[in-house]
Amino acid sequence: MLIKTQSSGFDHSVPSEITTQAAYQGRRDIIKLMATGAAGAAMAGWAGREAMAQSVPKPGKLATLAGAKSLVAGAVTMENISSYKDATSYNNYYEFGTDKSDPAQNAHTLVTKPWSVAIEGLVKQPRSYTLEELLKLSPQEERIYRLRCVEGWSMVLPWVGYSLSELIKKVEPLSSAKYVEFVTLADPKTMPFVGSRVLDWPYVEGLRMDEALHPLALLTFGMYGEVLPNQNGAPVRMVLPWKYGFKSGKSIVKIRFTDKQPGTAWNKAAKQEYGFFSNVNPLVDHPRWSQATERRIGEDGLFTKKRKTLMFNGYEAQVGQLYAGMDLKKNF
Repeated sequence: MLIKTQSSGFDHSVPSEITTQAAYQGRRDIIKLMATGAAGAAMAGWAGREAMAQSVPKPGKLATLAGAKSLVAGAVTMENISSYKDATSYNNYYEFGTDKSDPAQNAHTLVTKPWSVAIEGLVKQPRSYTLEELLKLSPQEERIYRLRCVEGWSMVLPWVGYSLSELIKKVEPLSSAKYVEFVTLADPKTMPFVGSRVLDWPYVEGLRMDEALHPLALLTFGMYGEVLPNQNGAPVRMVLPWKYGFKSGKSIVKIRFTDKQPGTAWNKAAKQEYGFFSNVNPLVDHPRWSQATERRIGEDGLFTKKRKTLMFNGYEAQVGQLYAGMDLKKNF
């Protein structure tokens, strides 16, 4: 089946989905206050964020990480933001268990400092970046993205980070680099489920180079104005809003540039169910369930009607051209 893309394919939210202007402006004012003194961009380091955290209201108990308003097209949906409680207690992070509540319960063992990310493979500038170097590499932005899980549920989350393309430009990929591979930490001492037979560890995900260079592909360090909680992939992860959630690797320790399509964790575990691209597509069902609708976490109710899932999770206008001419049923 050939699915044509449409430049006008973005479906606008219905009025009931839109945050009131007062509520949204209030939240923006808080973000603006958090950014004061940081040149409207990222705070320089962990010590600075710890100090800022003492003076602003926060949803959780972590260090503040402010993000300036993003100018990237599609970076801010105006849908109601999911609650911090839901975002931090309903997670898939199999290194800490397969139940949705396991990561919040078990991920306290994850050690996030010190942390470094190795850049390897087909680049002119291979090297290892400390977390502090990555935080300062480009100004932090707030992006409010929809998240759609392949299991059929969704949330709307405010992330903090910058486009992965900023890092890619720094390391200068060779012309032979066609794919980018992301490798997650796999430490059986701190990640109790590593070693289980569910997946081939470490968790690996990958993108085609043009996908990795898309401005919406976010190298992410925070959410809700704070640094990432452990169960959400601290201290650095990918967020790819037009793909199913499992494509966004967490707790990244290695980024490798390669000329071959990486073997990704879920694709290797069940190739017939989890394709390499895994773009959100309501027209291509998972072999065991429909992808046409989704359940928004926080809107649960006996009579709550499921939402229709949007092509590319509602980001068709921004990313559809990446897949023009492709058979999206074959390349699911």
